[in-house]
Amino acid sequence: MIGVGHKPDVLRVAVAEGKILLGREALRRIREGSVEKGDPLLAAQLAGILAAKRTPELIPLCHPIPITKVDIEPTVEEDGVRIKARVEAVAKTGVEMEALTAVSVALLTVWDMVKQYEKDEAGQYPHTAITGIRVLSKIKGPVQP
Repeated sequence: MIGVGHKPDVLRVAVAEGKILLGREALRRIREGSVEKGDPLLAAQLAGILAAKRTPELIPLCHPIPITKVDIEPTVEEDGVRIKARVEAVAKTGVEMEALTAVSVALLTVWDMVKQYEKDEAGQYPHTAITGIRVLSKIKGPVQP
């Protein structure tokens, strides 16, 4: 693990996003609120927050940092669900990994909740895919009063 003790605590913000491509049935059920397991968007929000907080437990060399805020924004689009995560901390190192982990776990949660509508006759997922996970922006600056 890289030493960061010498670095000052500053405001750190990272925004990441990703998307899960879904079929018409799953998207219809999400829009109608008729997914048998419950609301995948709400579950994704909660899972994303939990994932951001647990990132150092999942990524071996990631520093534990005092996260001060996590926002998870799911958006239903024409061909899938986009998840955007914003993570904030006042810390010695950045929060990009926390934002990426939040997006990844939120997307996996959506998949888990709608997988029964995505399978074909052979039990495969011919068009379901998680794609485009990336950091959109990061900020490093002085702590605001």
